[in-house]
Amino acid sequence: MGSHHTQHLNRLSGAGLLISLGIIFGDIGTSPLYVFKAIFNKGIIDKDLVIGCVSCVLWTLTIQTTIKYVLITLNADNKGEGGILSLYSLVRRKAKWLIIPAVVGASTLLADGMITPAITISSAIEGLAIFNPDIPTVPIVIAIISFLFLIQRFGTSIVGRVFGPLMLLWFSTIGILGLNALGQAPEILKAFNPFYAFNTLLSHPDALLIVGAVFLCTTGAEALYSDMGHCGKANIRVSWILVKITLILNYLGQGAWLIAHTGQNIGDTNPFYSIMPSWFVVYGIGIATIAAVIASQAMITGSFTLIAEGVRLNIWPKVAIRYPSNQKGQLYVPSINMILFVGCMLIIYVFEKSSNMEAAYGLAINLTFLSTTILMIYFMLRRRINKILIALFGVIYFTIEITFLIGNGAKIAHGGWLTLLLAASIFLVMYAWFRARKIKNEFVRFVHIQDYYSIIEELSRDTSVPTFASQLVYLTSANNKREIEAKIMYSIINKKPKRADVYWFVHVDVTDAPHGREYVVEQLIPGKLIRIDFKLGFREEQRISLLFRKVVEEMVKNKEVDIISQYDTLKKHNIPGDFNFVVLEKVFTKTTDLSWPNRIIMEIYRMLRRFSLSEEKGFGLDSSFVTLERVPLNIPNTENIQMHRIH
Repeated sequence: MGSHHTQHLNRLSGAGLLISLGIIFGDIGTSPLYVFKAIFNKGIIDKDLVIGCVSCVLWTLTIQTTIKYVLITLNADNKGEGGILSLYSLVRRKAKWLIIPAVVGASTLLADGMITPAITISSAIEGLAIFNPDIPTVPIVIAIISFLFLIQRFGTSIVGRVFGPLMLLWFSTIGILGLNALGQAPEILKAFNPFYAFNTLLSHPDALLIVGAVFLCTTGAEALYSDMGHCGKANIRVSWILVKITLILNYLGQGAWLIAHTGQNIGDTNPFYSIMPSWFVVYGIGIATIAAVIASQAMITGSFTLIAEGVRLNIWPKVAIRYPSNQKGQLYVPSINMILFVGCMLIIYVFEKSSNMEAAYGLAINLTFLSTTILMIYFMLRRRINKILIALFGVIYFTIEITFLIGNGAKIAHGGWLTLLLAASIFLVMYAWFRARKIKNEFVRFVHIQDYYSIIEELSRDTSVPTFASQLVYLTSANNKREIEAKIMYSIINKKPKRADVYWFVHVDVTDAPHGREYVVEQLIPGKLIRIDFKLGFREEQRISLLFRKVVEEMVKNKEVDIISQYDTLKKHNIPGDFNFVVLEKVFTKTTDLSWPNRIIMEIYRMLRRFSLSEEKGFGLDSSFVTLERVPLNIPNTENIQMHRIH
C-alpha cells in the first residue's frame, strides 16, 4: 500500500498541485503580510533602501528557498517522506553526534510553530485598524487561534480539501494586487539586480536589523521539506513556480507603493494592505485571515508528524497519538496540541501586536536551517556526490545562514529570548529522553539463550509449578537473536517461576524507512520457545498486541504452533489458551554510580516518565493481559556494608 500510494501522490496532477498549495506554502505564502512592515518598522521611507530591501527579499527567496530547499533538499527524501527527522534517520549511521543538529532542528521548528499562528493571524486581523484604529484585535486573534486548536481533535481531512482552492485564491489575489501596484513606481524592477542587495547590506548602518527582517520572507521553507510526504516532489516543485511568481509580484508591488511614498513616515500602516483598492480591503482582510489560518493549520499538522516520528526514534517521551481519520499521515497528538496552544497564548500575552512578534520571529527557524544544512552535507557524503560540490554547498549556505543568524541575533533582546527559551526547553526534553535510554541500555545485561533451553523445556512440563499462562509473551530489546536480557530469564525462572505451554519473545525494530511492516519468526525450541522480530517504519503505529495476534493466527493456520490450552477440560473442547504479556519496567535503584551530567539527565527522565505513557500503552498492549514487573537495573552490592553480629 505504501509505495503505490506514494507513487499515486507523487505523480504530477492537478489535484496534487492544489493539495500542495493548500498544505505546503501556507507559511511562506503569508509572509508578505509582515515582511516590509518589519523592515520599515515605523521608519522614514527611503527609495534606495526600498530597492535594496526588495532585492534582498527576491534573492533570499531564490537562494534559500528555491535552490536550497526546492532544488537540493527535496532530493533527500526517505522513501518519499521529508523533514528533519526523516533526514536524520537517513544519516544517523554516519556519526553519533548528528543527533545534536537533528534535535536542535526539531526543537526550534516546534518553538517556531508556536509563533507562526500568532504572527500570521495577528498581521491579518490588524488590517481592521484601517477602518477603526481602536478595534481591539487581540481578543479576535485569541478566539480564532483557540478555535483552530479546538478542532484538531476531529481530524482535518475535510478542511484539507478546501485548503487548495482557497490558497489558489490567496496567491492569485496577492499576485494581481502586486502587479496592479507596480505602475506607481516601475523603477522597483531594478531590484532584480543583486548589486542593490549587496550594496544595501554593505553600506546601510542598520544592515543587520534589515537582514533579520528580510529573513522572515523564507521562514516557511522548512515546511516545504517536512510536508513532502503529503504531495510529492514533482507537485511541490511545479506549484512553487506559481507561488514564487505571485510572491515576487506582491513584494515588487509593495516596494513600488513604498517608493511612491518616499520621505513619508510609515507609522503603523502595513504596505500589504496599502496596495489594495479601498473597496477591496474588507475582502483582502478576509482572504488574508483564511490564508493565515491555513498556514497555522499546516504548521500544527507538521508538529504532530514531527512528534510522532520523535516518539518512534526515541527522542520524545511516549505520548498518546490518535488517528482521527483514515487519511495517510493524518494524526492528532493531544499533548502537543496543548503545548502549542499554551505557547501561542504566551506569545500573544507577551507581545500583543504582530510588530512586536516580528522581533521574536525567525531566530529559532534560523537554527533549523543550519541544522538541515549540516545533515544535508552528511547526506551528500553518503550519496558520494563530488566533494567539491559538497564543500561549495557548505560554504555558501553556512555563510548565508550564519549571516542571517547574526542579523537575527539582534532580536534576542527584543523578544527572541522567548522563542529561544521555548526551543531550549523542548531541546532539553528531547536530548534528555534520548540520552537516558542510552544510559539505561549500558546497564542491561544479556545472557545466551541456549544455556537455558533445557530448564525452559523442563519448566514447561513441570506439573508441580502452577501454570502461569498458556502463552507467555515477553518484549525484549535484544537485537541479537542468540541473546536475551538476564532480567527476562530471572523473571521466568527465579521470580515466581512461570510455567507456560509456549514462551514467546517479541522484539520491535524501528527501521530507517518511514513505512513498512515486516516480521521474522524463529523457533528457538520448536513449539516451545518462539521469537518474533517486527521491523516497523518510523511512521508506523506500534500496535504490538494486534500485530502479534495476526502473526499467531497465521502461524496456527500454517500448523507451525499449537495454541490449544493444555488444561484437560479445555483441551478436550479445543479451546485456545490464554495469552499473557509480561512487561519489565527497568528502574534505577540509585543514581549515585553515575557521573553528575548523567545523573541530571536521569532526574529529568524520571520527571518526564510521569507524563509519558506506560510501556504497555506505548506498545499498544491491552492492559487486561499485561503483567507489569519492576526490575532494578543496577543492584547495589553488599561489599561496602559493614555490620557486627552480637551474640
